[in-house]
Amino acid sequence: MHPARLLDLTAELLAPVLQGAQPADRVVSGFFRQHRVLGPRERHTLAETAYAVLRKRLLWQHLAQGGSGSLQRRLAILAWQGSRDFLRGALTESEAGWAAHAASLDLASLPEPTRHNLPGWLATALASSVPATEFIALTDALNQPAALDLRVNTLKARREQVLQALRDEGIEAEPTPFSPWGLRVQGKPAVDRTAAFREGLVEVQDEGSQLLALLTGASRGEMVADFCAGAGGKTLALGAMMRNTGRLYAFDTSGHRLDALKPRLARSGLSNVYPAQIAHERDDRVRRLAGKIDRVLVDAPCTGLGTLRRNPDLKWRQGPEAAQEMALRQAAILTAASRLLRPGGRLVYATCSLLRQENEEVVAAFEETAGRDWVRAPAGELLASAQVCEAARLDEAGFLRLWPHRHGTDGFFAAAWTRR
Repeated sequence: MHPARLLDLTAELLAPVLQGAQPADRVVSGFFRQHRVLGPRERHTLAETAYAVLRKRLLWQHLAQGGSGSLQRRLAILAWQGSRDFLRGALTESEAGWAAHAASLDLASLPEPTRHNLPGWLATALASSVPATEFIALTDALNQPAALDLRVNTLKARREQVLQALRDEGIEAEPTPFSPWGLRVQGKPAVDRTAAFREGLVEVQDEGSQLLALLTGASRGEMVADFCAGAGGKTLALGAMMRNTGRLYAFDTSGHRLDALKPRLARSGLSNVYPAQIAHERDDRVRRLAGKIDRVLVDAPCTGLGTLRRNPDLKWRQGPEAAQEMALRQAAILTAASRLLRPGGRLVYATCSLLRQENEEVVAAFEETAGRDWVRAPAGELLASAQVCEAARLDEAGFLRLWPHRHGTDGFFAAAWTRR
């Protein structure tokens, strides 16, 4: 494709992406369906440029003020993720000069928002959550693309076997630093085309998400509930922990998300999983199991602001009101899920948010109303017993707290309790 045409298409894609009416990944997928002539390399350039604009939107908008042409075209030029030599073939002489000047500027001299690239409310919230010396390190990490992590299906293979199988197919990977199941892949190869993936030896899953499953301590023969299962990434991990025994309920209010679990279940070899769509957290299907479950994982719906490496549009599409609404919903879900636990059972509450409002504050409210029947279990100790490497590094005041700049994972939070 001619450079000028690809640049025009990139600017065209940026218009709906920046509008934010739909999630960016949905907009990009829909755009590709409309332009089926695009090849893999062209799709990669368009998608990565769109995400680069979202990650550093305030910086690019600041620099774009000195250019000409449409704003979307200027942003595409500044954030271009393809070959710069290729891009030069699409630029006018004045655009090339302007782009070169923008690239030569000292970014440290620009206003602070162009460094952190966050809306004001979120910058304030995150700045209060980490030491001042770590704030820019955190925002820099959030503005980088996430690594590709895999979880080895221990029901079918050992990590060393899968490492070799991937290498045999030309994919380089290494063990993740914390999860005993995890592999971190170099680059972004088509893992779904490998034999290891087709045979159910691996699933794509961030290392932090794997640690949430490990925190439950699920084991053979137990009754376990994944209360907000979604597409089932943690459900599959729990099933493997249980060695395909016992009974594992995968609850979710979305039948569409549960449908996405079916092919993954087929690859995994699990037969102890029972997906169930529920109307709400007080559904009769849930109430009938009150006091009978050994382990409950509540990976609660949240703002998702710990996943900005993967979903940078979230910071522009959400506001403080969304966090407040989520906290109310999370509290209701946690209370309902807690009723499933038998005495001696373990409850884990988790989010992929970095906001205290969705994490520590929800936990504090639950503990205030739940009474003495619930004893908080230190996350570091639970993870150490689950053979998590350097488990103490992941414990923050007894909670599991994962930070992209410290741990190389998405941002996660989790608390665990034992019921007396």
